[in-house]
Amino acid sequence: MGIQVTFLGTGTSQGVPIIACNCAVCSSTDEFDKRLRSSVLVQLGDINIVIDTGPDFRQQMLSAQLSHLSAILITHAHRDHLSGLDDIRGFNFSMKKSIDLYCEPLVEQAIRQEFYYAFQEPKYPGVPEMTIHQIGQEAFEVQGIEIIPIRVYHHLLPVLGFRFGNFAYITDANSIPDLEIEKLKGLDVLVLNALRHEKHISHFTLNEAIEMSQKIGAKRTYFTHISHQLGQHKDIQKTLPDGMFLAYDGLKLSGL
Repeated sequence: MGIQVTFLGTGTSQGVPIIACNCAVCSSTDEFDKRLRSSVLVQLGDINIVIDTGPDFRQQMLSAQLSHLSAILITHAHRDHLSGLDDIRGFNFSMKKSIDLYCEPLVEQAIRQEFYYAFQEPKYPGVPEMTIHQIGQEAFEVQGIEIIPIRVYHHLLPVLGFRFGNFAYITDANSIPDLEIEKLKGLDVLVLNALRHEKHISHFTLNEAIEMSQKIGAKRTYFTHISHQLGQHKDIQKTLPDGMFLAYDGLKLSGL
């Protein structure tokens, strides 16, 4: 049985539409142009793993209709990937346990600062409860699933992508070292950020993401972390090479 991946959100830090913007994308009635902050759900049987808990985490969990959460992986500590963490409280209550969270030491430091109230003693009733597991660049397991961290860079900020078997998820990057690219060889599916057409200091442009996908050689690539500046889904999809797709909120990939 392969894993199933659900795109919970495919938008950039402000989501799409953006507040007070009247551009064609933000005004679009096409559901494919409405994007929550980037996150994915990886499932294998009864195991549910979420990558990143941005400000739309509550809405995403309600839409996914999850009754339990096995683990959370955090790519980096920017708020659009972290700030919804308080809403694990619903899972704490229903599961009557702490949630396992996997992240790098710098991310743990940010979590302990931003959600300081969750770690104070004596513990206030009802605070989010999480068990933090520090990870680096070595493979680790979540309930028997092997996960390989991939080091990428968001300008100068180190970020982690994650590989599960023949599937890999990378967001908020504009460079991937050659040694890490080697860890991505043989993929069936790659997810990669593609912010917009114009050069950006810390994100791949669409053309850069296409070039990186071709270098990695995945059978299929889905682009995520998309801004309103990229254009409407229906227009951009027509321009993509074979085997490359714009992801959209709610998209499910099965049997990976």
